[in-house]
Amino acid sequence: MKKKIITIAISIIFMFSIMIYGATMSHITYANTSNSAEIVMELNTNRVVHSVNQNEKKFMASTTKILTAITIIENCNLSDIVDIKKETTGIEGSSIYLEAGEKLSVEHLLYGLMLRSGNDCAETLAVHCSGNIKDFAILMNKTAVKIGAKNSNFVNPHGLHNENHYTTAYDLALISCYAMKNPTFREIVGTKSIKIPFTTKNYDRYLVNKNKMLNEFEGCTGIKTGYTKKAGRCLVSSAKRNGTEFICVVLNCPPMFEKSKILLSSAFTNYQNYKIMESDHIVGFIDVDGVKCGAYIKNDIILPLTKFEKENLNIVVELPKKLKKPIKKDQQVGYVKIYYQNNLLFTEKIYSILDVK
Repeated sequence: MKKKIITIAISIIFMFSIMIYGATMSHITYANTSNSAEIVMELNTNRVVHSVNQNEKKFMASTTKILTAITIIENCNLSDIVDIKKETTGIEGSSIYLEAGEKLSVEHLLYGLMLRSGNDCAETLAVHCSGNIKDFAILMNKTAVKIGAKNSNFVNPHGLHNENHYTTAYDLALISCYAMKNPTFREIVGTKSIKIPFTTKNYDRYLVNKNKMLNEFEGCTGIKTGYTKKAGRCLVSSAKRNGTEFICVVLNCPPMFEKSKILLSSAFTNYQNYKIMESDHIVGFIDVDGVKCGAYIKNDIILPLTKFEKENLNIVVELPKKLKKPIKKDQQVGYVKIYYQNNLLFTEKIYSILDVK
């Protein structure tokens, strides 16, 4: 009897130890630290459904190349052939081993940039686009500001460490949402593998995407990995299920793939898209010097919401009661604002439906 009691006691202690150890390992693997940052943002509305330290300035390593790629796509011809110069070969860090004298298209270099994170591709594209790295960084910053990323600064196209090269999880999510609306960018970052020329050799390069999420997470559509000692492990990932697409950013996150899977899975479990208003819906009328003028929205309002949020929205239509002539058709005259518990979730412009002269 005594032996049986001792055996049971040891078993209980052993099981309790495993539970404590498992909890500790889970904490080590998945918990946030003061040095990490994360965010999950819905792609079409930019609604943030989860965040930790979203506005803290962080180094972002090669996730920089998201902005590099969309800047190149918007300012260069994809079919242009680039003569590879010695100055942009042999760049430290990840590379596709470009050689001086090669001739590759802008499009091929973009695949090298985004699938294999080629720092040599980054500098080659930057110099092709702007003549030098400094001027390309200026163009990158202009693009970031246009997108709405106001707390970032870019000094190079690849993300190799520089104290003045930084972003925030929020800014990087905004940039990623913007970039993923471009079909060329989306096609490139969603490609698992591709062959591109190696024009100084008698064989091709075979590029395999470093982003394991494309193979391991259902619905993954992109985007980019990154690592430096100062930035830590960084990942921007995107996934689409049942018409809803989320962008997930984790910065300085050791288990970047595991954490991103958890965050995206949670977003898909808790949120789904609901249509709040349809395009061309007349939301009110304005007196324009005695003429009754309808006001409408041009786009569907579709928001990612929990079921509880959906049932407790507050929709506010902001329109002036009167306006003076002239009013042009499709002139902006107000806003529809969607609130949940006094938190503004989304704003859509309202337009005049008539010319009133």
